[in-house]
Amino acid sequence: MNTAVQLLFRRSLPSLPWTRQVRAGLLPLFAAHLRLSSTGLFLLPSALSLRLPPDPFALPAAINACAALPNSLPVGRQLHAISLVSGISADPFISTSLVHMYLKCAALPDAHRVFDETPQRSVAVWSAMIAGNAARGRASEAFQLLDQMRSSGTQPNLITFNGLLVGLNRSGRPDKTLPLLQRMHSEGFELDSVAVSSALSAAGDLEDVTAGCQIHGYANKTRLEAYASVASALLDMYGKCSRAEEMLRVFDALASPDVASRSALLAGLSRNGRVDDALAAFAEFRAQGAELNVVCWNSMVACCSQNGKDMEALELFRQMQSAGEEPNAVTIPCLLPACGNVAALMHGKSAHCFSLRQGIIVDVYVASSLVDMYAKCGRITDARVVFDAMPKRNVVTWNAIIGGYAMHGLANDAIEMFVSMKRHRQKPDTVTFICLLSACSQAGLTEEGEHFFDEMQNEHGIDAAVVHYACIVSLLGRAGRLDEAHELIRKMRNEADSCVWGALLSACRVHGNVALAEVATKRLFELEPTNAGNYVLLSNIYASKGMLDEVERVREMMNAMGVKKNPGCSWIEIRNKVHMLLAGDKSHPQMSNISEKLERLGAEMKRLGYRPSINLVFQDVEEQDKEYILCGHSEKLAVALGLVSTPAGTSLRVIKNLRICGDCHATIKFISMVEGREILVRDTNRYHQFKGGSCSCGDYW
Repeated sequence: MNTAVQLLFRRSLPSLPWTRQVRAGLLPLFAAHLRLSSTGLFLLPSALSLRLPPDPFALPAAINACAALPNSLPVGRQLHAISLVSGISADPFISTSLVHMYLKCAALPDAHRVFDETPQRSVAVWSAMIAGNAARGRASEAFQLLDQMRSSGTQPNLITFNGLLVGLNRSGRPDKTLPLLQRMHSEGFELDSVAVSSALSAAGDLEDVTAGCQIHGYANKTRLEAYASVASALLDMYGKCSRAEEMLRVFDALASPDVASRSALLAGLSRNGRVDDALAAFAEFRAQGAELNVVCWNSMVACCSQNGKDMEALELFRQMQSAGEEPNAVTIPCLLPACGNVAALMHGKSAHCFSLRQGIIVDVYVASSLVDMYAKCGRITDARVVFDAMPKRNVVTWNAIIGGYAMHGLANDAIEMFVSMKRHRQKPDTVTFICLLSACSQAGLTEEGEHFFDEMQNEHGIDAAVVHYACIVSLLGRAGRLDEAHELIRKMRNEADSCVWGALLSACRVHGNVALAEVATKRLFELEPTNAGNYVLLSNIYASKGMLDEVERVREMMNAMGVKKNPGCSWIEIRNKVHMLLAGDKSHPQMSNISEKLERLGAEMKRLGYRPSINLVFQDVEEQDKEYILCGHSEKLAVALGLVSTPAGTSLRVIKNLRICGDCHATIKFISMVEGREILVRDTNRYHQFKGGSCSCGDYW
């Protein structure tokens, strides 16, 4: 229809006899076409050149069409100028259209100027100004306009209040939204689906389940619950308020769930850590052939990535593409953490290439996720290349590169980036100093770490959180200043948590301080009695001192508490496939080759005088069996798999879910020398780069 109208104008305009009657007849058609499609703006120059005068019908249509187009503010200003020259700018229809256009083009001062110059202000123009100010975070100005509206004799209607509610919500002011809803109700307004949806969203953001339940009751009573927007808002609210069961009940009660409701359910399950339920629901939706959009897929990829199901996240991304759903700038930051967690470098590179092809690499969150992914995959140089190429950076970006250097033990580079961050006038936050203090702790830069701890509080006004104290305790403890670390814990303003006491216990292991280790574990057993790592660490400290009776006592404590040691797990990517190996597990199809390789390496190591650290084995078995158990550690299995599956000289990257043990550390140093390989192992603390028989950590970890 639009194309037909355009052809009609193009063919008939040059040949028409331009009488007053013809002009008058064309004006309604011109205005109608502008209302039908924003492409009708091309007619405006032709109409003006043929002396079709702009009138209060055609010009508002042109202004509204302009507001619907991107980057159309210059054209909008020209239309405004035409209205001024034509003497019709004061017309209520034109002034209202101009206000809407300037608000949509984010030109708030221009909208205010037109509004102030409008002699007769309708409810529509008042409502537009109130909603526009609210949506841009100017809550005080919006409420002032509401009072002025009433003072002028114009009474607000439901549209006025709904615009204010929606605007407050979009600008992140849920604290203002719920009181406004109460005010509307007290003034006798009958709330509709827009008002209820906005209020539910605010209740969710505030995690105010009491208010959310009250609004739910109103929606149920007024039958607004049947509206799709209200149903989605209810699901979102209960999800944010950690009421997964209520959320499921709301969804099950829906007669015909739409795609927005499915998306809200999946996001809510993910937010509450119900990853298995989310996966089951998603599989059921797909089996039913239900409509799923990119938001649903993104929710599932993020759900798996954030809840330790990294392999599932990678598989979902593959299925998403196979299903013909186009990933976007939200998908990639959801996927990349999973790539980094299991060192799936090739998958991460594929996501990088996809971002380049789609032009979303310029998105600051996409690029920041790439920086983090490359750092976690052991490619800190590539992380820096992406960082340097970014046109715009935020604090997340800077934290990613500083944290990447910290993870690789490159403390001086981390400090250099922090200095550059301040030089670029980017304000550091809490996470920045966690990364910086961690870098200093890993490298033994005690004085520098203490300096940054003071700078954080005195220069940047950031109060030290428990996690910062954990970094400083680790920093002092690694330097052998255990008593100072213990004294710092005693002087903390906040109660020390398991991270702080765990940092002290780790330092006690390094320096063999049994007395202080017992103090730390006493508190740790109170704070997290089922954490096997604390028992094992204490046992290793006893074992290193030959205190076998105490080792037995710790084992009995674990048995009494029903605590079992967490199994070691490692990942290695070989030819675009990520392999997962569990300590002691024999199910891998190449296990015979792995075992044979480890036996040959073990024999060579013994021939050269290497002896395994059997005191690290927390089991009551013979010495020969202890050596066998050490061979079954997951990082050794992963390295051996890499050796038998890749050409000589190929670098290997291994990720481990626990800290690397001393025996594995010594073994992989030896392997890197004998095999002539660079081997990167990332444990829960940092990256270890083994090359030529030495490690980048300098045996300080």
